[in-house]
Amino acid sequence: MQRTTTAAVLATLLAAAALGLAPHQAQAAPPTPVAAADASSQVRFHDIPGSGGITLKGNVFTPAGAESGRKYPLIVLPTSWGLPQIEYIAQAKKLADSGYIVVSYTSRGFWLSGGNIEVAGPPDIADVSAVIDWALANSPADADRIGLGGVSYAAGITLLASAHDPRVKAVVAMSGWADLIESIYSGRTQHLQAAAMLGAAGYLTGRPGPEFKTLLGNFLGSRLDQEQQMIEWGRKRSASEQVDRINANGAAIMLGNAWGDTIFPPNQYAKFYERLTGPKRLEFRPGDHATAEGTGLLGLPNDTWTNAHRWFDRYLKGERNGIDTEAPVQIKSRSDDGYEGYADWKSVGSGGTEKLALSDSEHLFANVDSGANGGILLLSSALDQFVKAPPIASIPLLPRAFAGVWQSERYDRARRVRGTVKLHTTLTPTKADGTFVAYLYDVGPLGIGKLVSNAPYTFHGKAPGKAFGVDLELFSTAYDVPAGHRLALVVDTVDPLYIEHNPAGAQLTFSSPRTDPSYVSVPLREQ
Repeated sequence: MQRTTTAAVLATLLAAAALGLAPHQAQAAPPTPVAAADASSQVRFHDIPGSGGITLKGNVFTPAGAESGRKYPLIVLPTSWGLPQIEYIAQAKKLADSGYIVVSYTSRGFWLSGGNIEVAGPPDIADVSAVIDWALANSPADADRIGLGGVSYAAGITLLASAHDPRVKAVVAMSGWADLIESIYSGRTQHLQAAAMLGAAGYLTGRPGPEFKTLLGNFLGSRLDQEQQMIEWGRKRSASEQVDRINANGAAIMLGNAWGDTIFPPNQYAKFYERLTGPKRLEFRPGDHATAEGTGLLGLPNDTWTNAHRWFDRYLKGERNGIDTEAPVQIKSRSDDGYEGYADWKSVGSGGTEKLALSDSEHLFANVDSGANGGILLLSSALDQFVKAPPIASIPLLPRAFAGVWQSERYDRARRVRGTVKLHTTLTPTKADGTFVAYLYDVGPLGIGKLVSNAPYTFHGKAPGKAFGVDLELFSTAYDVPAGHRLALVVDTVDPLYIEHNPAGAQLTFSSPRTDPSYVSVPLREQ
């Protein structure tokens, strides 16, 4: 799988280069004259000096009829991974129409912006401050009212920038990461499809820097001798490692993500949110990476962007619009359309936990896909969002030689799963290294299981034949299990989303010692 995926990525990149699609081959467009968005607000395209002497391609929206001598709050929007400066045109115009100076720019290393892709490294963070400096010098922006925002890559950059630039008063970080390692290396397992997609997009739309090239090759190549270096590289790019500086600067932070984000899963955002001490808000909705706010980028009505505007209005304009008096944690279940408000993340599973005993031992042969899996990057959770169709598996037909299965009794009333499901078990391997993936399914009367959550787990250097304990958090979610259904925990050893580390002939045994019983802990909403 590793060799096939890497070869496919390289083949795509070579084909793109042959067709002349590589962005470093493109010729810079001539300077763009003033362009009117419409009678309300105006946009100009600019070359903006970035850090280290590079040029960033950007655009600036100014409110219509901006009064001479008047200052306006400033919002800076770096672009997402692989997207050009027009990404936020629709939302930037709306913000400008409501009285903001909005500066968006193509992140360094992508398209026609200068420099190399640094993956939210120090040059990217310095770029944010450089753009702020430029905007203050070249537009009627107010130095005391500065906000940052954006989707995905931009979310990670802006959170980090809020730790380094005390001028930032508000941040809206959508579908981003706070902990890069926990996002794509959770359970000590490489998230294969996520890393391969990001790598391919980086090569096709930008110029990866030498450090990124090396890290990506080591990551996809499972270079365990380079593991610690990869972890340190990721920590330097994680806002969770700089939360004390963010708190000291005091910016108001709004975080938004999707339950099924296959690039930046929600757990790491929730943990980061709990450590923030300033004004803060956390929103989780159904969907996959950037699908929750995607329609807003097209200018369509969108809850995430509506609340982003309210957040900026409250903390940059001082408007008393009520967003700061609402419950700060807002979630939407994957099973219905209503929002639920909570005082904090810990209150999401306020109905207590239900423990499902895993009393039977299961013995698995590794390296065969049982049919249980977490779906397809960007697609499966989007289908769950729009048509309530998560990945499914026929639980009775899963081959027991390759999948362990434990099921609850049928429920006489609905179970509202909220928060982070936790697995505790005892594992005995026949090899020193290995991987398994745990899945929680909602199983209907016909035995068809709908995926509730999943997570991978990898171990290295264990003594063959010796049991050890495993504690694994599945990806956080909000899902309603109907009455008459049951929950099932399934474990197997192969999933296309992840790189697995099971040697040929490996076997895994999951057991439940009397002195240390195995279980799944399911957090529930109050009934």
